[in-house]
Amino acid sequence: MNLKQWIAGCAGAAALLQASAVIAANVDISAHDIGGQVSGEKGPEAGVWVIAETKDLPTKYAKIVVTDDQGRYVIPDLPDASYKVWVRGYGLTDSAQVDARPGKVVDFNVKPAASAGAAAQLYPGMYWYSMLDIPAPNEFPGTGDKGNKMPDTMKSQAQWVDTVKNGCQSCHALGSRGIREVPKMFSEGHDSQEAWAMRTQAGQAMEYMAVVLGSMGPEKAYSLFAKWTDRIAEGELPFDKPERPKGIERNVVYTEWDWASPTHYQHDAISTDKRNPTVNANGLIYGSPEESTDLIPTLDPVKNVAATIKEPYLDPNTPSSADAPRGTSAYWGDEAIWDGHTSIHNVIMDEQGKVWFTARLRPPENPDYCKQGSSHPSAKVDPQATSVRQLSRFDPVTGKWDMINTCFSTHHLYFGHDANDPLWMSAGGPTLGGGIVGWLNVKQFRETHDGVTAQGWTPLVIDTNGNGKRDAYVGPKDPLDPAKDKRVMASFYGVMPSPVDDSIWGQSMDRGFSRIDQPGYIIRVVPGPDPANTALAEIYQPPEGTFGPRGIDIGLDGVVWTALSSGHLASFDRRLCKGPLNGPSTAEGKQCPEGWKVYRMPGPQFRGLDPKGSANHAYYLWVDRYNILGLGANVPIASANGGESLLALVNGEFVTLRVPYPLGFFTKNVDGRIDDASAGWKGRGIWTTSGTRTNFHGEGGKDAYPKVFKVQMRPNPLAH
Repeated sequence: MNLKQWIAGCAGAAALLQASAVIAANVDISAHDIGGQVSGEKGPEAGVWVIAETKDLPTKYAKIVVTDDQGRYVIPDLPDASYKVWVRGYGLTDSAQVDARPGKVVDFNVKPAASAGAAAQLYPGMYWYSMLDIPAPNEFPGTGDKGNKMPDTMKSQAQWVDTVKNGCQSCHALGSRGIREVPKMFSEGHDSQEAWAMRTQAGQAMEYMAVVLGSMGPEKAYSLFAKWTDRIAEGELPFDKPERPKGIERNVVYTEWDWASPTHYQHDAISTDKRNPTVNANGLIYGSPEESTDLIPTLDPVKNVAATIKEPYLDPNTPSSADAPRGTSAYWGDEAIWDGHTSIHNVIMDEQGKVWFTARLRPPENPDYCKQGSSHPSAKVDPQATSVRQLSRFDPVTGKWDMINTCFSTHHLYFGHDANDPLWMSAGGPTLGGGIVGWLNVKQFRETHDGVTAQGWTPLVIDTNGNGKRDAYVGPKDPLDPAKDKRVMASFYGVMPSPVDDSIWGQSMDRGFSRIDQPGYIIRVVPGPDPANTALAEIYQPPEGTFGPRGIDIGLDGVVWTALSSGHLASFDRRLCKGPLNGPSTAEGKQCPEGWKVYRMPGPQFRGLDPKGSANHAYYLWVDRYNILGLGANVPIASANGGESLLALVNGEFVTLRVPYPLGFFTKNVDGRIDDASAGWKGRGIWTTSGTRTNFHGEGGKDAYPKVFKVQMRPNPLAH
């Protein structure tokens, strides 16, 4: 064959390949879809995202899908509007935006990223913050200002990592561009450590950041963070790269709506009752705006309308976040963008569709019925002088509010399963009244509207004398007494009633700044007939080499799940325990190691740390008991804000559902709702919201709104 014949043959083969690609690109779409094919320099681009966004509806709306192995896509069920459509993918430059309406085929030819640095701008934040240097094990415990600049309460490298993740990363995404690049107003005229000191004093969260930094040693923390951002400014890039979505990860459909406002962040959202996910079908989604505002956002996902309702409070002297000390912000100057009195942390829905909030209703001083000398059954056992957050209920039908003035601080909340329809609440942490768990007898409250007699709380007491019942107990700092039980001051942070028995499970974490000498636990509480006096607790430490449980949920099979700040998802099955679960040997919670299984989260690890762990981090997790997402019943789904994704564990393998737009996806929890059980995947989905306190650190800057996200899994990437 001569050269001409070879060239002609190659041209013919190329033409055949091009024709094959055209045939492959034939995508069946309806009048409500946009579809097509994405191709690059080497042919079809598989596993890239196609985004359609519009401002034509009452609130900004977007839908995102992933291309199949031939680069084809279908964005299904779009409301009638004019859309901007574009492509984003690892290794690519974002395509130009194309105007399109439903019913149109739109093909894309995309270009590779201009450089490795440009490509890395699309990586999830954990790839950037895993570049942060972590103090070596031999630097612990801290030796103070005259030594290694870490306090002596910082006892281990694990505690340091846990503090970085749970004290810093849990409120805003460390690896987002707004964090990894220091604003000029802080960097100009200052060295990098000074710049970090200034930026951590900016805005209305400066007091909280000061507490966290104080636990790490501010000078040490500023030094490490400054070196990290200096290296990035000099062009250093992440040492690992993410993979494109593959397999069933390409079946995902994300729908997004703007709600709230650019200055107000959300902690959580709720769509239904966890015990019956058909409650509130097609109804409003409700948010919890924590410190940012008293305006609770709502979203009508059918009419695409975002609105607000205002949370009331009992006392006009209730403090406001607008009064918190603050420094000048690189984004908002001296403006106090948060003005919340009610500090609404979490939100839940009951079987009647009423919405419950853990909310601040008054100043911290408790009423007399909570204190020493009260006749309240729980106050007789463990009087409470203060509480920082209480409880409210909203009836969407009547628009009326109920204010329940709890003696104990509230944080997370979930409904139980017995005839009293109890609402169980965690106390949040040591500074929020740790060492107790509280409840409201909702059946009694509905009958009497008496929130005082319907509430109760109990200390957490371990049966260390091993007789199977609660007796007199020693305090948390006291040595064991063989004749008595022992109280623990574990911070009952997460809370979840078991669906298989009468136990209540919780989770404790030690963030370092808690000043409590305890590891992280999960906690099982059996209330007994008179919970204030009969409740008994069991505590269980995660396996050796893992640490930092955060969040808790339970499947219908009774298996308990938690996320670990060591970079793992973990399960605990008490049925597998072989040894005694009470008695003096259980005081530290090291019994039943056989009950645990751990799964390393995908993603890089901090340099120099055990590769069995991961820099990835999940704020919380949720178990899909009823197969709402379509990946199976009792599948745990972690809110991996380090990976800007939801992580579902399916048959021991992670399915990574990364939300690529806007960059900086950061969520704290999810729930799932069935709107129409007969409609297959289209009649169900899981819901979440932007959970970061700093939406302006992500894509969109000061113009970025918090979003509601609906996540669905279809049978294949081209399904309608």
